Amino acid sequence: MAEIPTKPYLLRGLFEWCVDNGYTPHIAVKVDSQTQVPAEYVKNGEITLNISPAAVHKLQMGNELIEFSARFGGVARQISVPIGNVYALYSRETGHGMTFDIEAPKPGLQSVAEAEGPPASPPMALPAPKTPPPPHRPGGGTKPTLRRIK
Repeated sequence: MAEIPTKPYLLRGLFEWCVDNGYTPHIAVKVDSQTQVPAEYVKNGEITLNISPAAVHKLQMGNELIEFSARFGGVARQISVPIGNVYALYSRETGHGMTFDIEAPKPGLQSVAEAEGPPASPPMALPAPKTPPPPHRPGGGTKPTLRRIK
């Protein structure tokens, strides 16, 4: 019998830690043909999703998929993310969390665009914002970021 990977258990544990401490858990996801997310929010083949209980409905974090419904621009959407595509789970407030390697796609599941591009490798850090940061707000801090260090 094949051993179940540790990644889904670590993701569930980190999620619980965030919620128990009053933090907002976010997942960073590599988007491919098996990922069901709103395409208009995908940037550079990646998306970051708020998975806090206040932001999602019917969250299920299984051993193969993370599934939930959430509103994007006021429209309810069904989201489905393969566990293998999640490369980070972290707290928005502190940036504390964990990064993961992205599993190689199974043969025949790559889209044409992915097949034509260079081979995918796990990102070394979360992408830096393309636009300048917003001006400092009185009483508010800057948004923490998560960087992957090897």
